[in-house]
Amino acid sequence: MALKKQNFAEGEIAIFDEACVYKRGEYWQFRLWLPKENKYARKSLRTRSESTAVERGKAAYLEIYGNLQQGKSYFSITTKEGVEKYLSFRMRDVELGHIVKGRHTTIATHLQHFLSFIGKDTKLKELERTDCENYFYHRHKSTNGNVKQVTVQNEQSTINALMKWLNKNGETHIDSFEFKKLPRLDKGNEAIRRATLTNDEYETLYRAMRTYTAKHNKLDDAELRVRKIVQHYVLIAANSGLRVGEQRQLRWSDVQIEQHKVNGEEQKLARIHVRAETSKVRTSRTFLCRNGQYFERLQEISKSKSADELIFTVDNANELSKRTLLYHWHKMIELADIADRDVRDLVPYSLRHFMITQRIMSGLTFRQIADMCGTSVAQIEKTYYHLNDEIRLTNAVADYRRREDGTIEVL
Repeated sequence: MALKKQNFAEGEIAIFDEACVYKRGEYWQFRLWLPKENKYARKSLRTRSESTAVERGKAAYLEIYGNLQQGKSYFSITTKEGVEKYLSFRMRDVELGHIVKGRHTTIATHLQHFLSFIGKDTKLKELERTDCENYFYHRHKSTNGNVKQVTVQNEQSTINALMKWLNKNGETHIDSFEFKKLPRLDKGNEAIRRATLTNDEYETLYRAMRTYTAKHNKLDDAELRVRKIVQHYVLIAANSGLRVGEQRQLRWSDVQIEQHKVNGEEQKLARIHVRAETSKVRTSRTFLCRNGQYFERLQEISKSKSADELIFTVDNANELSKRTLLYHWHKMIELADIADRDVRDLVPYSLRHFMITQRIMSGLTFRQIADMCGTSVAQIEKTYYHLNDEIRLTNAVADYRRREDGTIEVL
């Protein structure tokens, strides 16, 4: 595509007779008339040096001219429009069952932070690889230091996934940002240990929940019902190890109560089926869970009429909201007076940590626990095995004796 020779004003330096660089304030700018789009292509060269501006102007001209020769347009949609297109594309993944709806919500949240930083009206084709070098500093400052480094790292991964998709669709000249390298995180188990209830703390929480849902609180029927639903959510989570998203999406058709004789005693177990579309890892699984009576009690509270109804719901139509769950969870944790609760990041997911550590201490193999919880053996071993002092103590005092015949007897 041939460009026409242009006439330039005083102070404008011609670039290949068709474009020019000129100074605006202290910095040099680039300009090129695009007849097909009937607009000027403009770009800040980000330099105060005339010689540098000329060199960058030539590079800009050659890049634009090369793209025009390939039939690519120069003018760009905004970052806001690009994000909207990407979220619409990812919504198809939700509809196809490739990701859960909650994951889509998380992606949208990450990209809102990106728009806040980069500017909603910024042109995508003006973005450069170094434009997000200060992203972590921005997020840290905007939250008064209350954002976790791992959160920002996850946001950066989402942002670069966006850029890769936009570049593949011809909306950007770059396929990723070069974020400033962050300090390496200590991925030890201390954070998870602190976010996990001990056996004694769970017993205290169990008693606190009974007080929280007691009739002597003189609660109206609606409030008492919500509290009991959250109470049973906690009881079932602590016994099943279900992820929050998996548990909130359970339907009565996913659970069957079975009677089993264990060590000479009759026990009610719940056979739980986690559907692939509700699982974080997109794989279905079925396992048995102790204390199936909790489901029976919850069914009486919720008065469900159909197997298709959600198990954890306040209105028999929508999932128990995270906001409601968290509100009553923190109220019960506060009532239980758990030590250091304000700094331990105790959340409903802590019940999954609790269940897994209890199963390890009960002697189950990592494979058995991984099958129940829908995760890998390596993840169980790496994350949970050394979480508590009971296991550390058992490992430390383990002993043996050598028999007279030379064999070893474990004591």
